[in-house]
Amino acid sequence: MSGFDRIFNDIFNLFFPNKCVYCGNNLTNIETEICINCLNKLPKTNFIDDIQNPVFQKFWGRVNIEFAVSMYYFVKHSMVQYLFHQIKYKGRKELAKRLGQEFGLQLNTSNIFKKCDALVPVPLHPKKQKKRGYNQSEWIAKGISDILSIPVETGLIQRHVNSTSQTRKNRKERWENVRTAFSLYPNISAKYTHILLIDDVVTTGATLESCSSLLINKLGVKVSIASLAYATD
Repeated sequence: MSGFDRIFNDIFNLFFPNKCVYCGNNLTNIETEICINCLNKLPKTNFIDDIQNPVFQKFWGRVNIEFAVSMYYFVKHSMVQYLFHQIKYKGRKELAKRLGQEFGLQLNTSNIFKKCDALVPVPLHPKKQKKRGYNQSEWIAKGISDILSIPVETGLIQRHVNSTSQTRKNRKERWENVRTAFSLYPNISAKYTHILLIDDVVTTGATLESCSSLLINKLGVKVSIASLAYATD
């Protein structure tokens, strides 16, 4: 940024300051989307060093993944739910990226994730992505990529079935809803060895199980899972 650009940016922010998406306070020059104070209030799971954490356990006996973690706890009517609502329905894709960067800082402390050579966001059906304008999981992955310097790969998995909402379904219903919803793009070769599958929130794990099974069984790669949040109820 040139000196003129910095001056213009400072003047613009003086009259039209960027505000925290949650508390509404003005952001400093080193803050984006959410202030540090609010960021520090988000409930971290601290699952990164726990090989028996409940997210990983969800997939035991279901699909042979290497590891699974989540960054935050997702509870109804909480700060995390509010932020996710902003990301998914209010166009705040940069917020998804910012939280992804925080997630990346935590993932960077584990040797497991440093061995991954591609970040694969869980895809949306094209109709849903067109309506929303973007895939929130892809923007979370972009934030993680900023920290881990691992490329984001969106050309492996596609969602060819526009499944109904998972929100009010139980575990069995969720699995039936997504078990055949994904496929690999044609003529895909296994150029990666360990894929980190990225999603916004894990509840029953049905979607992530479906995607992981596809990657492991069809491409013969290792798969780990990182979701921004873990739903506790």
